[in-house]
Amino acid sequence: MHPAPSRRELVLVGLLFTVLITFFSTRHAPQDLPQLDIYDALDLEYPPTERIPTLPTDYRVSWGSHPIPRTKIIAHAPGWTILDKMYILNGTVYLVSDDPETFPDLKFMASSGVDIGNTPEQVAARLPTDKDMRIISTAAAKKLFGAGANRIQGVTWLVNDPKQFITHYYHWSAELFFGFWRAYSSLDPFIPPSGKTALPPPRRILFTHLDADNWRDYASMNQWVLRTAFPSVVMEFSHDWADRAAMGVPFVFDRVLLADRAAAMNGANWGRTQRTASEAFALPGSPYWWSTFRDNVIAYTGLNASTGAGTRGTPVITYISRQDWGRRMLIQADHEKLVEELYKLRDAHGYEVNVVSMDKLSREEQLRLAGRTTIMMGVHGNGLTSLLWMKPTPRSTVMEFFYPGGFAHDYEYTTRALGMVHYGFWGSSYFSGPDVPPVAYPEGFQGNEIPIDGAAVAQLVHRRLSLAEEADD
Repeated sequence: MHPAPSRRELVLVGLLFTVLITFFSTRHAPQDLPQLDIYDALDLEYPPTERIPTLPTDYRVSWGSHPIPRTKIIAHAPGWTILDKMYILNGTVYLVSDDPETFPDLKFMASSGVDIGNTPEQVAARLPTDKDMRIISTAAAKKLFGAGANRIQGVTWLVNDPKQFITHYYHWSAELFFGFWRAYSSLDPFIPPSGKTALPPPRRILFTHLDADNWRDYASMNQWVLRTAFPSVVMEFSHDWADRAAMGVPFVFDRVLLADRAAAMNGANWGRTQRTASEAFALPGSPYWWSTFRDNVIAYTGLNASTGAGTRGTPVITYISRQDWGRRMLIQADHEKLVEELYKLRDAHGYEVNVVSMDKLSREEQLRLAGRTTIMMGVHGNGLTSLLWMKPTPRSTVMEFFYPGGFAHDYEYTTRALGMVHYGFWGSSYFSGPDVPPVAYPEGFQGNEIPIDGAAVAQLVHRRLSLAEEADD
């Protein structure tokens, strides 16, 4: 036997029957059909209107017979340029203006995107051509683009670099994104210590010369940093760039922050530091500009972003060891002596001492430890990239061990750019900015016989912490 129909089913059948009779009745014109409300009939709740998605109506910028929107430079330093209304067609970037003299030389904004080498021929090959970027008049733009362009909404961070440096944790975080955020945060030069800002996060990051399989690093830190700093960001790659080029129609970006490593290398600050991000520091900025980015990353580890602030808490000393790495290591006896001296400080003064190999820690553990660290030390190498996540305070310090006679700006510059103190060590002697030696990579720089005087390091550690405490008093 079939079960008896429910009340709900009877009501639905009755409503359907009524609609059919009404529809075929000749006594009612179509506009006179009764308005039947299924929700009232069945005593149901109406769905909230905000759940019903709508399509955007402003996906295209149309100018017709009106003037074409001009490209405007919002901020610029060599290699870092913020533009409103940047156009692309067939893979070429177009800047639309009737005042081309107000724009910087194109070599300070863009390049050909080839791998970076240092021979005269390789340097010349970096320079942008008309295929890479052009400045055209409004009349030429209207003739070229027609009556409108497809709109790419929101803020786009565009990377015009080859793969060459991107798949490395330091270059990804401490150069590319360090420079990105320093340039972008210049639009809010009053970011407070909390890092709060009204700047919208980038909607997309576009790599014009990089495919989707070649942006992650061997330590898997690149993706962690990106996904914690900007959880909603969309990534586009060279194939996406090629897709738009192949369509043969113009596109216009609302706002673009264009990063170009080769263009930055044409700037004066690069000549002094060999750091592309240094060029962005010519722009205005808050002393707390990095707090926004750093705190976003740290928060995902469960660590309170304010941990380590001030000078009253227990200092945390982190020695990042490379002794299991197989390259660029301390003399083993010097390593053991250094660890012994650090433990003496722990026992005598109550400091927290951590001796770690970063590759043995999870990404979360690495970031959490760096976020608590007061003094970080180690041989020149990728592990020192963790200094990015330290909390800058009057006693925050990085100590970097070099083979005697060797020096590189990588971690020295980044430390100073964050307002912290850096010391470079050659055995028992040390130096600090601005009195740093010239960049050099002597024989032994990459070797496994790097000397360090553990007692000298421990003495400087204690002095740094004691001086900070006295200054606080």
